[in-house]
Amino acid sequence: MMTEDSGSRIKGGVLISRLNMLRQQGGQVCVDAVLGRLPPADQALLRKMLLPVAWYPLELNLRLDTAIAAVLSPEDERRAFVEMGRASADEALHGAQHVFVRPGDPHFLLGQAARIYRYYYAVGSRTYEHTGPRSAVLRTFGAENVTEADCCTIVGWHQRAIELCGGVRVRVSHPMCRARGAPHCEYLCEWD
Repeated sequence: MMTEDSGSRIKGGVLISRLNMLRQQGGQVCVDAVLGRLPPADQALLRKMLLPVAWYPLELNLRLDTAIAAVLSPEDERRAFVEMGRASADEALHGAQHVFVRPGDPHFLLGQAARIYRYYYAVGSRTYEHTGPRSAVLRTFGAENVTEADCCTIVGWHQRAIELCGGVRVRVSHPMCRARGAPHCEYLCEWD
């Protein structure tokens, strides 16, 4: 299901997780406040039944995320994007992607980075490098429409994913970003 002819796509599960997060935060009133900030065509699409495995325009997701941040955390939008990523991980890893969670083994989940990436994005790839007993590096190559906001959701997703696998005091930093001119995005994951 595509409504824009850009080629950049994201799975419906991401959009669904965002809307579910809004319902949990403030019910339908919160959903309506966010959707009210979007163009009418976006509102109409997001009010229909979304299919978790269908492809939707990435731009739609970027606009939705921006509207969510503006409503939920206008004073700290970065935090809002990280929280969106955390909520997405919670939903996915307690649902269809639960097979990636092995208690006490964050490396198992991180080692599936290439497969997990395909659950969300149609273009690009992600690699995993084991750098120590409690650390790893993820790198994203060839992604389209890279924004710092989307990268913050990725930081939040991996923070929560590592926690769900038993990692504590999880730190995920993002020292290299294509949105800031780097050749690829890099995420340093560490935990205790």
